[in-house]
Amino acid sequence: MKQPAICIVTNRPKGTLYIGATSNLIRRIHQHKTHAIEGFTRKYGTDKLVYFELFDDMELAIRREKQLKKWRRSWKIALIEKENPKWNYLYEKLL
Repeated sequence: MKQPAICIVTNRPKGTLYIGATSNLIRRIHQHKTHAIEGFTRKYGTDKLVYFELFDDMELAIRREKQLKKWRRSWKIALIEKENPKWNYLYEKLL
C-alpha cells in the first residue's frame, strides 16, 4: 500500500499516542509492531494502529501530521473515537 498517509498508533486504548506520516502505511505499522526502529515507538510500545488518513500527496500528509501534533490530547482522542469508538486495532484490516 504505497500511498501517503498519517497514522495514530497507541500502546493501549486511550494510552500513549504516536502520530506519524508515511508513504507506505503497511510497512510503517509493521516497523512499529516489530519495534524495528529505535526511539519513541520502542520506548513506549506504541504499536497498535487505531486511526489513519490517506492522501494523494505526501506534502498534504506531512501538513496534516504537523496539524494533529499541535492538537490537544482530548481532540486527538475525540478524532479517534469518532471513526473508531472501540479503539479496534486496524492493521490486520489493512492487510
